[in-house]
Amino acid sequence: MTNQMPDFKPLGCDKCLEGGGLDFSFSMAFQPIVDVEEKHIFGYEALVRGVNNEPAYTILERLNDNNRYSFDQTIRVKAIQLAKQLDLQGMLSINFFPNAVYRPETCIRATLEAAAVMNFPTENLMFEVTEVEKVNDNNHLKNIFDEYKRHNFTTAIDDFGSGYAGLNLLADWQPDIIKLDMALIRNISTDKVRQSIVRSIIMTCKDLEIRVIAEGVETIEEFEFIRAQGVALFQGYYFAKPAFEALPEVDPALYK
Repeated sequence: MTNQMPDFKPLGCDKCLEGGGLDFSFSMAFQPIVDVEEKHIFGYEALVRGVNNEPAYTILERLNDNNRYSFDQTIRVKAIQLAKQLDLQGMLSINFFPNAVYRPETCIRATLEAAAVMNFPTENLMFEVTEVEKVNDNNHLKNIFDEYKRHNFTTAIDDFGSGYAGLNLLADWQPDIIKLDMALIRNISTDKVRQSIVRSIIMTCKDLEIRVIAEGVETIEEFEFIRAQGVALFQGYYFAKPAFEALPEVDPALYK
């Protein structure tokens, strides 16, 4: 007897705007991703929050096998809606749940509808899959990324270096971007082991023509070490904290 995926129907943009049938509401905070080489904001990551700015875990702990698909669909439309309202320029980065995306060619319908309705350019959409979430079927994940690339979405692996598969992911398929996990960044200016690991990852990404984002950067020492390795894209409290339903600015003096 073979296991079959639940027969969830793709939600439309209007259904997602109504909450996708979820029994809870949520909103978003936004954190900038900066390009210190071009000296501008590359884009913003949309981060789940409660409607009164409660932490992400208060929403994520409510997910289960019955509502994960609806949440995955709704979060995309919600992020695009808020980004448009805030006049977000540049990339909008959205986290997605690979184990909730059953048929990528149909499950992105609501995303495309929302982008069209709100006149948000699809080439400015970046979808991140966290390496921390265990993926049950790597071929399924590859199909998702292939479909995203077909629509000119940017693809990224979040929390790289902290999860289940590590470099094996890059052996099977290559995203446009990887985001170095903040645990690798912490105190890297004085940690020889972290320095060696991060240098190796950056070198591999250069060979594969994958861009690197250093996330979770909190100190000037962490920033300066990573920058010296040729990385241009950064995210973290050193530049700006997430802002609830707002787009935080970045001090121009930090673009060194």
